[in-house]
Amino acid sequence: MSHKNTEELEKIRNHIERSQLSDEEKSNSFKHIEEWYAQDKGFGALYEKLAEISPAVESLLGELGLM
Repeated sequence: MSHKNTEELEKIRNHIERSQLSDEEKSNSFKHIEEWYAQDKGFGALYEKLAEISPAVESLLGELGLM
């Protein structure tokens, strides 16, 4: 995880922790954010591998609205 992403994730966690949510809601929020981050990271890895195969992948993903 990059330093900037770590900082941003920590800011989000701090905001959730200071929120008026119940402990269960806070826990669920943390879980969802971690899942979204893992999915985003996975997509980035997939994109990098596909881009190695063909430079056309970037434009194709852009046309699909995924980039």
